Amino acid sequence: MGEGNGFNTNPELNKLLEAIASTAIGAQVLAHRCSDESYNGGKLLLRSDLDVITATLELHIKQLNGIYASGILRHPRAIIVSRPGAGSSREDMRFYVKDLFSRLKIGDLKMRTRALAALNGILQEDEKYVKILVVEMVDGVSILASLLEAGDESIKEEALQAVSVIAGFESYRGALVIAGVIVPLIQILEQGSALAKERAAQALKKLTQNSDNAWSVSAQGGVTTLLKICSDDASSGGLICSACGILKSLSSVDEIKRFMVEEGAVSVFVKLLRSKEEVFQIQAMEFLATIACEDDTIKEKVVREGVVESLVNVLNPNSHYSSKAREVALRAIDAFCFSSPSSMNSLTATGFLGRILFFLRNGDISIQESALKVASRLCGLSEETKKAMGDAGFMTELVKLLDAGSFEVRGLAAEAICGMVSVQRNRRRFIQQDQNVNRILQLLDPEEKWVTKKFLLSALMSLIGSRSGRKKIMASEYVKHLEKLAEANVADARKLVKKLHGNRFRSMLARIWSS
Repeated sequence: MGEGNGFNTNPELNKLLEAIASTAIGAQVLAHRCSDESYNGGKLLLRSDLDVITATLELHIKQLNGIYASGILRHPRAIIVSRPGAGSSREDMRFYVKDLFSRLKIGDLKMRTRALAALNGILQEDEKYVKILVVEMVDGVSILASLLEAGDESIKEEALQAVSVIAGFESYRGALVIAGVIVPLIQILEQGSALAKERAAQALKKLTQNSDNAWSVSAQGGVTTLLKICSDDASSGGLICSACGILKSLSSVDEIKRFMVEEGAVSVFVKLLRSKEEVFQIQAMEFLATIACEDDTIKEKVVREGVVESLVNVLNPNSHYSSKAREVALRAIDAFCFSSPSSMNSLTATGFLGRILFFLRNGDISIQESALKVASRLCGLSEETKKAMGDAGFMTELVKLLDAGSFEVRGLAAEAICGMVSVQRNRRRFIQQDQNVNRILQLLDPEEKWVTKKFLLSALMSLIGSRSGRKKIMASEYVKHLEKLAEANVADARKLVKKLHGNRFRSMLARIWSS
């Protein structure tokens, strides 16, 4: 067993040889005892002991055959065989994967590391290899799972990469969970190297996209571990982002969400929101908005922590924030404030409306559209909010957006106008601007396909309630569009035309009687 034979460079082979030697000694002892006619235990025990020795020897032979077939005895430092080229047969691909796994089973540290690196290469490049590993290899996934608990950090890191790739396929996540990857993944988050932690978090983030796996992570202490990562200043950016994503997925289960809150999740993410890194702030805003959705208790807790002021600061036009951060802040403000009158009052006092108006006028397309969505939502709230928006000058900008190139933007602008003119003060202001009524009627052209007419008709229904509104409508050259819609049996158009003609008839009668 000298070094020239390369045996002692392979720990698995050394271990097997030691086991064979031990079995041989046991067989020799048994042989001596068999020659003694007074075998202690009788013939039944003798037969049993012989069967055990025979089975053990057969197992050793099988293990030796496996090692010999791998080629290690002949080429102890052999490189991994070349991967099949493009267009190779399924059989060649399967043979290559089996070869890699035979080296993972019986190879030394260097050979295992190289085999895992090669495995990761094929898994990332061709989905067929993933299917062969998971579906056609009997023990492929379980071997990878066992390597997550390997003593060597490089083996663990490579195995984590393979697990993460497999976890990217929804249909194979169940196989990973059954193989038992959850426990070692969480243990690695607690004690692994920096790279191992990031890869473990990436794998868990993919696994928890299936809500069925949420309980498995939570039951193993995953929530507490992930919150520690998010609150630890030493955690890397990639690790924190993945941890936030996992927690967001876990929060879809109400019981786990409540446990998170009990464990201090709100305070952890409020701290993250106030960090200097925008990527962390975005993660924090998204998480807090997710857990507060449809839960008034959590909303109140978040608002008490002073989050709204931080969110409004993100909307400061003079700040350095990206459009994405501002879009996320707007969605978060919607989640926290719009369902509560007291929160809305506090929000209005921060100058929030002025910032929304600024982005309607000056924002790029994405932030402008987000601001418009918020404005449209605000128009569905209280009368006081609509009055404040009218006083701030929202209607002028909303009318301009009726000419936007996006159908969605036009529809949102029309919906917001419809909400705002339901308030008398805004109605008067809207009618006083000469082109407003004209523009709405112009957009009712039956040939015009790029605007939602139902909100414009609803707005006209509010405007027609005032005398000045009716006069503007009747005087417009585009009233014919309304009449055409009525002739086409559009219900709201017919109601409007009926009201206009009814008022015209009454006016004629009034003039006759007065003469």
